[in-house]
Order: sequence, then C-alpha cells, then structure tokens
Amino acid sequence: MDREMETFIVTDENGKEITCQIIMTFDSDEFNKSYVVYQIVGDETGEYFAAAFNPEDGDEGRLIQIETDEEWDFVEEVLESFLDDQDEEEEHHHDHDHEHHHEDEE
Repeated sequence: MDREMETFIVTDENGKEITCQIIMTFDSDEFNKSYVVYQIVGDETGEYFAAAFNPEDGDEGRLIQIETDEEWDFVEEVLESFLDDQDEEEEHHHDHDHEHHHEDEE
C-alpha cells in the first residue's frame, strides 16, 4: 500500500505505550458519535479494535469504549464493508499490475 500509515499511541493499564495503526474512521448519525478502527502495530494476530472518539478533542482525544451491542453491530458492519472493498481493490490491482512479456517478432 502506498498510503502513509497513520498512528496514535495508547497507554495501557500498566503505563506501557502501545502504537496503534488507524485502519479507518467514520461517523454515525444514529449514535451521534465518531469511531476509529485500529490495529496494534507489530501484533501478528491481525485483530481489529474499535472505539468511539470526539473529533473536536484534536490530537488530545480520548478513546471512548463502545458499550452497546447495537453500536458494536454497526461498527462491525462498517468494518466488514470496508474490508470487502479493500479485498476487491487488491484483486483489481492484482489482475492488472503484472508485467506482460512478449517475444519480439523479427
């Protein structure tokens, strides 16, 4: 991927700083919140995490735990749709990004 990796740092309950990569952010009118989906940099499991946040907090924003099943269902639906789009995009690039070699006709 050519996109620059956007990251943020969270501090766990032991005071350890963890670097996280932002996968996507999106808003919900239904819940009147903004959400971030992220992965922990260097984590081999490929697990996705999600939280709500207030974009008006800027760089000092705090992650807000998602507490309801309805919110989780919404976030999972958006993430699945995003990942499906990414897969289709990668397949499209894969189909068209290979080199063609032809023998020269003399």
